[in-house]
Amino acid sequence: MRKVTKCPWGNFEVLLDAPDCKVKRIVVESGGCLSLQLHHLRCEHWFVVSGEGLAIVDGKKISICAGSSIDIPKKSKHRVQNSSDKDLIFIEVQTGEYCGDDDIERFEDKYGRI
Repeated sequence: MRKVTKCPWGNFEVLLDAPDCKVKRIVVESGGCLSLQLHHLRCEHWFVVSGEGLAIVDGKKISICAGSSIDIPKKSKHRVQNSSDKDLIFIEVQTGEYCGDDDIERFEDKYGRI
């Protein structure tokens, strides 16, 4: 059984942790917002399963909804926020030199995790 990790904005579970990639299922609850962050050693691809929200990548605002996808290049500042009253669920595929959770640099966080 996979472990679900709780976060102030919702939760995630790691579906695959392989040497060449990591895959997560991420749930952002209504009103939730991930920190404005970047990763030095990995890029990410998000595929939205359900819900809707707003992704911000290098200052560009992108509306996302079920069926949409977005690529986050390495070293790009990004965040996602849920703009609906239902959960925003997406699959995140990480690839790069290193996919550890400590490859994160936070710039803004409404939950005080800077």
